[in-house]
Amino acid sequence: MAKPARRTGNLPAESTSFVGRRRELAELKKKLTAVRAVSLVGPGGVGKTRLALRVATDVNRAFRNGAWLVELADVRDPALVANAVIASPDLRDQASAQPLELLAGYLRDKQMLLVIDNCEHVLEAAAELVDEVLKAAPDVRVIATSREPLSVGGEHVLPVAPLELPGAHDAEPVSRLQQNESVMLFVERAAAATGSFELTESNRTAVADLCRRLDGLPLAIELAAVRTRALTVEQILERLGDRFALLVGGGRAALTRHQTLRTAIDWSHDLLTTDERVLLRRLCAFAGRFTLEDVEGVCVSSGALDLLSSLVDKSLVIKEDARSVAAYRLHESMREYAAEKMREAGEHAELERCCIDYYVARCQAMALSARYRLPEWLAWMDLEIDNIRTVLRRCLETSGKRDGIVLATSLSWFWITRATTEGVRWLEELLALPGRESAELPTLAWTYFIRGFLGVLQGDWAVARPALERSIATAREAQAPVQLAHALAMASIAASMAGDRPAAGRLLDDAITLAEEVDDVSVKVGILQARALNAAFEGELETLKAVATEGAMLAREAGDLYSLHMMLLNRGSAAMYAGELSESKSLFAEALRIAYLIDDRIGQFYLLAAFGYHAAIAGQFRVAAQLLGASETIRLGAGATVIAIPAPFIAQAEESAAAGLGQVAYRAQFDAGKSMARDAAVRLALGEAKPTAAPAPEADDGVLGKRETAVAGLVAEGLSNKQIGARLFISERTVDSHVRNILNKLGFNSRAQIAGWFSSQHAVR
Repeated sequence: MAKPARRTGNLPAESTSFVGRRRELAELKKKLTAVRAVSLVGPGGVGKTRLALRVATDVNRAFRNGAWLVELADVRDPALVANAVIASPDLRDQASAQPLELLAGYLRDKQMLLVIDNCEHVLEAAAELVDEVLKAAPDVRVIATSREPLSVGGEHVLPVAPLELPGAHDAEPVSRLQQNESVMLFVERAAAATGSFELTESNRTAVADLCRRLDGLPLAIELAAVRTRALTVEQILERLGDRFALLVGGGRAALTRHQTLRTAIDWSHDLLTTDERVLLRRLCAFAGRFTLEDVEGVCVSSGALDLLSSLVDKSLVIKEDARSVAAYRLHESMREYAAEKMREAGEHAELERCCIDYYVARCQAMALSARYRLPEWLAWMDLEIDNIRTVLRRCLETSGKRDGIVLATSLSWFWITRATTEGVRWLEELLALPGRESAELPTLAWTYFIRGFLGVLQGDWAVARPALERSIATAREAQAPVQLAHALAMASIAASMAGDRPAAGRLLDDAITLAEEVDDVSVKVGILQARALNAAFEGELETLKAVATEGAMLAREAGDLYSLHMMLLNRGSAAMYAGELSESKSLFAEALRIAYLIDDRIGQFYLLAAFGYHAAIAGQFRVAAQLLGASETIRLGAGATVIAIPAPFIAQAEESAAAGLGQVAYRAQFDAGKSMARDAAVRLALGEAKPTAAPAPEADDGVLGKRETAVAGLVAEGLSNKQIGARLFISERTVDSHVRNILNKLGFNSRAQIAGWFSSQHAVR
């Protein structure tokens, strides 16, 4: 039977494509067995990222929970470092837990490798995060890449030098040059650029001289290699040689590696057309990935596709696919260079203003329709979020309250489904800025509403209720009935959740009265949601069924997937409370498909738990245990807590499954569910897949688990706990725990007995 599905990381496929670095690879792998954190330190363009990714790819399977890449190059705000990190192991800021708290809790029992790339511009924040991770998670290892060390406890600093250079003599044969790291990279990239480049007797001397001239710097070598489309290696060497000679007065003195890289980029830049240079420097406006549409909106008004394609062809811009959209980004060294050129051109202020105007206008234009096309809009937001975060930061730093509030409020559905605590922080910082214009009142009413909505999602009634009261007051002042009705309905939900039933009833009555004056589907759905919640708290099943049915109908007609899956959850819960299990299961199935489509983790948590209850009632205890385990992983990954209404059903499902399987077997199946991928858990709940195999004893004796058997084997080899930990990439404390478990299971009291038992069990048969 198949083993349980597990997350093994998010390393890019290209991380397996690598040239040279044999010594560094071996040293880094060795260090990972002895230390908790390794910082690869070196200048830009030296290949730190590729080295880290190659090592992570090689050792991935040694870590039970895989290797995960965290890219910080696009993170410009130190306060958002933790947000970037939690996104890598598929965690979700969708409740009240702060990102660092969420991360520490998730990693506590994980055996994982984190690769944190490009730390230098957020060094202090990255160091604080790594320090917290190392304290919280004893079996997590970290590889960081930076231009300087993190300076955290337990860190080992490994300087990354340029690639190996060819010898300085002309007699080196082609067969030997082909094994040189710098030459290998040049030939590989030149062959990719031309489709036919090879190292030959006629060009070997020029290739070797060029690699030496470029100091073995990977980025510089790649920029030169792409020019083989139009120039011979000898011509490239001659032109670069002339430029280098100018910097050292015509002599042969060596430049610093920084100067070498800068000169290689300068040379590539000077070969561009005027329009290409303009575009390259303006691309630094984007903190993260960008699209052709972004380039046309911020950088150039015409000819963007041809210019961008040319920069990609010259390796100055990197192209990558983001689902069905072509996205682009700059290498960090190229971004710094472009920013310098942009400042030299005196375009900084104008470009920044253009970028703010573009994203504010585009997000505002999309805001009203976002709710009704969530999958498409959220995919766009996932691609653009780093650029938008930079714009929000600029608004804060330049006191651009109006732009900042319009932008942050336009992103409400992103904060609701993807980044709750982050949305809270942006809204509070922007609202705290001085200034308030009457023209902004309708927007401010929505802003306070969203702040209150996020407070409701976090269960923070002390903040949610005052924010919604301000939304009500502002909407009244602005004479905005739609905003007012939404605020009243959400305030009713907040009061109900806080236990203030009288206030909840008054607010809901006011909302219902107002809704009669406006013809707005979203208002009607919001009021029905408030009525459904009140009915659930009061145990009024018929009312809950009726309002949830009407709400689902309206949401379905409007294309409001978020509200639809919530109404289906409400209606299914009412059926489940009434014992109508067949109807309940059907409603939950549609809700779960939607929750998975829009990736609402809170909805997925409750719905998988509900399916666990159904499985337990049906006597499918193994399925129930695995679904409960999967739902628990999603809950922890979102930092959510279990609210009162579904808690008894979850508890009943756990008790039934444990009674049906026995505690030991239940825990094994629950743990199998915890390690299950979300898509596999959804398929299991929907009956589209069978339960996975729980981690079962795999030793011949049938007593020890796989990890315990591995530890027993190393004990038999005479290794100490420290040596075993280094071999298996686990902490000494974890090894000690495994050894104690082995002694208890086998009824032994010494390591010698373990060794003797293992030898007898694994003798040649």
